[in-house]
Amino acid sequence: MKNINLIDDDIYNLFWKIALPSSIGTVFQNLYSLVDAIFAGRMISEIALAAIGQTFPIYFIIIALGIGLSIATTSIVANSIGEKKISKASQIFCQSLGIAIFVGIIISIFGILIGPSILESINEDQKTLKLSSDYMNIIYLGSVIILLLMVSNSCLSALGDTKSYRNVLIFSFFLNIVLNPILISGAILGYEIFKPLGITGIAIATILSQFIGLLYLLYKISKTQIYKSFSNKYLLPKFKSIAEISIQGIPASIGLMMIALGSYILLYFVSFYGNDAIAGFASAGRYEQLLFLPLLGLSTAVTSIVGQNLGARKPERVLETYTKAIRTGVIILTIVAVFLFFSAELSMRLFTDDEDVIFYGSMYLKIWAFGFPAFPLFFIPNATFQGLKKAIIVMYMAILRFVLTPIIIVTIINNFIKEDYVYMFIGLTTVHWIIGIFYYRYSLNKIKNLVNN
Repeated sequence: MKNINLIDDDIYNLFWKIALPSSIGTVFQNLYSLVDAIFAGRMISEIALAAIGQTFPIYFIIIALGIGLSIATTSIVANSIGEKKISKASQIFCQSLGIAIFVGIIISIFGILIGPSILESINEDQKTLKLSSDYMNIIYLGSVIILLLMVSNSCLSALGDTKSYRNVLIFSFFLNIVLNPILISGAILGYEIFKPLGITGIAIATILSQFIGLLYLLYKISKTQIYKSFSNKYLLPKFKSIAEISIQGIPASIGLMMIALGSYILLYFVSFYGNDAIAGFASAGRYEQLLFLPLLGLSTAVTSIVGQNLGARKPERVLETYTKAIRTGVIILTIVAVFLFFSAELSMRLFTDDEDVIFYGSMYLKIWAFGFPAFPLFFIPNATFQGLKKAIIVMYMAILRFVLTPIIIVTIINNFIKEDYVYMFIGLTTVHWIIGIFYYRYSLNKIKNLVNN
């Protein structure tokens, strides 16, 4: 990390140094999810594939809470480092760990109590519901570990270190390949050693790998200036710090929860076409997420660079980061879109041989590919606002984009044009572009005003 200076180094070089390790790590994170889906579909059943797919809205709520807390931690820690307030950065990290433990316990309790009811509102098929509940109950119980891992990563990201989390994700991916078949079947090399765990085994493998990753990240943090400034008193609740984290984290989490709500809404409409449509759409979504990785890595770099330069009072660097990231993102996602379109059907055959599932998944991917170049118009402004500690703007955009837009557009198409799976996603892709262009123009003016005041 000594060779990374977020305040003085060339912006494009910083994108390379921060975004590349982050993107590589996220490649393995999404491959991890793909492996889960493939093992569910191939080793258990098509119903298991649909069961994992329909858990996404609930699972993503956990992830949204973790990312919101991580965004707050990254932006405040980065800002504090830019201001040369290392003790404050250390205290914020410790307070974030405490919040993660508290939120994880709440998730465990409420998830087990009300999770099945939420799943049943998506799909009433009892076999699918049983498998989904078995899978999510383990995830609920392990949510503390998931959140602690994300907060630990955010601390390192604020310092410009995305390589450590990359290493965790690569290790977790290979561990998952080994653990999934063993825990699903209860056998090693054909010899049964315990009762098959089925879909529960997939969840256990996830939590186990996250726990190992957490231990590694905490070790890496122990080598940083954050740990060197640590004091036992930072572990005690500090309401001022908790409030500062909450002001940034809650809007970010709510914004991300809108993705979960939006997924719930889309799954609700997709469920009209049956379990094959759910399995195809959900599996396609996992593949699609894999191709977002360069943009996610770029967004991580933007938040860290903007956060530190805001603290160092360098507004020109904030604007430079924003404009160069937009340009880089659009170029990369245009190339990705072409690949997505032509690989759509082949990618779906990784999950299943069922032609109906393949049709629904590949059709969604081919249509949505046309919307890919617009994604930087959302991701980069969001990352910039998060670095500027203005997460409330991101929340409002998420409500518009993920909740209001799907409800309005799909309702109009189904009732006034044609109730059709293909028409639904054509309409959503078109509006996606319109909102993206509007948000880009708005965010550019807003960021100029924020950094110059």
